Amino acid sequence: MRLKDKVAVVTGAAKGLGGAMAQLFAKEGAKVIAVDMGEMSYEAKNVEYYKLNVTDTAECQKFFDHVIGKYGKIDILVNNAGITRDAMTRKMTDEMWDLVINVNLKGVFNLTRLIGPQMEAAGGGSIINISSVVGEFGNIGQANYAASKAGVIGLTKTWAKEFARKGVPVRCNSIAPGYIMTDMMSTVPEDLLKKFASQTMLGRLGQPDEIAKAALFLASDDSSYVTGHVLSVNGGMRL
Repeated sequence: MRLKDKVAVVTGAAKGLGGAMAQLFAKEGAKVIAVDMGEMSYEAKNVEYYKLNVTDTAECQKFFDHVIGKYGKIDILVNNAGITRDAMTRKMTDEMWDLVINVNLKGVFNLTRLIGPQMEAAGGGSIINISSVVGEFGNIGQANYAASKAGVIGLTKTWAKEFARKGVPVRCNSIAPGYIMTDMMSTVPEDLLKKFASQTMLGRLGQPDEIAKAALFLASDDSSYVTGHVLSVNGGMRL
């Protein structure tokens, strides 16, 4: 029970990576608030659903007030909500660019600017930002996504400094997953999946629980001396 009596907020948690993290955190003793725009694809003890558009500043404030009013604190924040709108740069529209940047970058900022200072005042906490192998190495046809996920890494390193500057153990780290077998990958042709797998040193794609276990490490006291770090969980992948 590595997260016993902790309160955790996980965004993009209706399914996929966020769902795996929310369920594992709950099994480890946390009370989890699963934030998403879509409906939940599972039921789990100690996982509470809250419908939220993370790009809406006013709604994020209402959500923060709700959680603090109900639980009195937030110990763990996982900024996982993210989308893709892929196109080659010359064909990428303003709408495609703005939508990805708003969800993947502004959404991360919106919640952290509320929860980070609360953790600082409370005496500690763990913020985990989900980046991507694409944010580390770039990828053809994903300029907007790569920019947003690289930006998440920059925010991670900045917040690791900001929220600990007064000697308070608020830690901020990032996970950069490779290609993980979530529902999003179900539409990818089999030949491309094999190609992605061949680009990893381990010769396979990842599973959601492997990202969840990495998040559990960063959320728990097992990583008490880790902050400002980007944990690449990609099977040794290089794009």
